[in-house]
Amino acid sequence: MDIIELTEATFDSEVLQSNQLVIVDFWATWCTPCRMLTPILEEIATERTDIKICTINMDEAENIAETYAVMSLPALLFFRDGELIEECIGLVSKDRIVSLLPE
Repeated sequence: MDIIELTEATFDSEVLQSNQLVIVDFWATWCTPCRMLTPILEEIATERTDIKICTINMDEAENIAETYAVMSLPALLFFRDGELIEECIGLVSKDRIVSLLPE
């Protein structure tokens, strides 16, 4: 499954109204660890088509970042049925991300 690029306008429909587990990657162009996380998320997106993976540029979605108290990047927020259920802050390994996913 392809990674979906979110905006503030599409966040509700793609994340909060989704019936899938959704991982949202908060990133910024100036964030080097964010760029290092991208290939890891691409691998997971290819392997786990049952999970929706989205990215959102924090600099362009400040209201959403504020709503979820995202202060450090990269930040991965996990949503199920519109509810935030888990988060990982900073550059994390593929194994760590996968360990948080249902089998």
